[in-house]
Amino acid sequence: MGSEGENLPPHVLIFPYPIQGHLSPMLNLAHLFCLSEFHVTFIVSDFSYRRLLKHTAVAATFARYPGFQFRTISDGLPDDHPRAGERVLEVFPSVTNVMVPRFKKMVVDEDFLASAARRPVTCFVADGLLSFAVDFAEDSRIPLLYFRTSTLSNLWTFFHVNELIEAEEVPVKGDMDALVKSVPGMEGFLRRRDLPSFCRGGGEGNNSLLRSLAAVSRQLMRAQAAIFNTFEDIEGPIIPQLRSHIPNIYTIGPIHEHLKCHLVEKEAEAEILSGNFWAEDRSCIDWLNAQPPRSVIYVSFGSITIVTREQMMEFWHGLVNSSQRFLWVMRPDSIAGKDGGDQVPAELMEGTKAKGYMVKWAPQEEVLNHPAVGGFLTHSGWNSTLESIVAGVPMICWPYFGDQTINSRFVSEVWGMGLDIKDTCDRLVVEKAVREVMEVRKDEFLERAQNWAKLAKKAVSKGGSSSVNFGDLVDYISSL
Repeated sequence: MGSEGENLPPHVLIFPYPIQGHLSPMLNLAHLFCLSEFHVTFIVSDFSYRRLLKHTAVAATFARYPGFQFRTISDGLPDDHPRAGERVLEVFPSVTNVMVPRFKKMVVDEDFLASAARRPVTCFVADGLLSFAVDFAEDSRIPLLYFRTSTLSNLWTFFHVNELIEAEEVPVKGDMDALVKSVPGMEGFLRRRDLPSFCRGGGEGNNSLLRSLAAVSRQLMRAQAAIFNTFEDIEGPIIPQLRSHIPNIYTIGPIHEHLKCHLVEKEAEAEILSGNFWAEDRSCIDWLNAQPPRSVIYVSFGSITIVTREQMMEFWHGLVNSSQRFLWVMRPDSIAGKDGGDQVPAELMEGTKAKGYMVKWAPQEEVLNHPAVGGFLTHSGWNSTLESIVAGVPMICWPYFGDQTINSRFVSEVWGMGLDIKDTCDRLVVEKAVREVMEVRKDEFLERAQNWAKLAKKAVSKGGSSSVNFGDLVDYISSL
């Protein structure tokens, strides 16, 4: 393009993995780029886009930025597909076999990468799970930046899958509490049970899956740069080791708090997007307003976790028996094998009426920052973990999937701001953990959580590590 195109701002193409936990941070990244006066083309699945339009202010937020555009394509799954629980794994082949080819065809057919109003794409920011992006970017001669939405620690573990297999530390078997020796920097605290959920299960088929996931992780080495939703204080020891493989790393998190800071700096009024696929029930805020300070344990297992009815009942009994106030998010699709004939015991109904409140979905960030909330029983998804860290709220971790098993170990053992109850679902364990966080060790956990909150906010404030790193990222993209 001629001199006119050269005067236009950089144009970033963003392609997230089409599930809620990946969309949220990438929408925040897109928003940060818009505030930096970049043009952004954001690829989103038809299903995700409809849910976002229905349950968020996505249209109004990005309407403020003329350089922003959504482009929608099918993820290849029917609308009634749950995209949750173990069936979330079905999203992966569908994205590979349907969504990616349609994306490539869109690029060719519609030529949306450039127009009179925007430059050709300056760089491609792809979700770290999209392995096709490397070859696509090379063929298109577009610089590639991977955005990994999980932790550096999880990525670092996958970098060592072959060593884990050779040392027979995976597939996980035997003493689950034995320390893992094949992940440098984590030898002193990472147990077999803390390895990513994909490390469980035996046979060559499982090893093949692990090697495939490791290969996807190592694709980051072929990108021009990698972006992470984390900050140096909390994962600092891993960063130098990872830089030996990926020199150009930008840690810019916690991204939801980073966006808030930029909006304040720019005096912008745009609403921060949470990427919700469910309608928020704001009646829970009214209920929280009536509760004493730090008296409520907030319970939410995220957008993908599926529990059995038996597990739900164990959690319910544990919460009621703890005698603590609780706010519980129970998604309509979160219980497997529901049996309408099974009645909830009267003592649970009475206990919930006295001290509990249940909703189908909640404005989580607002809830965690509410003065009535003193603890968070969580699935340990990275977005939820970061939101809890920023809010200074101690956690009880019950991980379900993927990187959540590593996150929960860091929360309890490395950062000391909560408890890890993975691999157990017993009412006595739940009751004891809730009492520990809300009563017995309340001051200890709260002090540590609030210290981490200060460091997180410092990182994204002007002059903080994440703020400086994002400035460097903007300069880097502008130089391409």
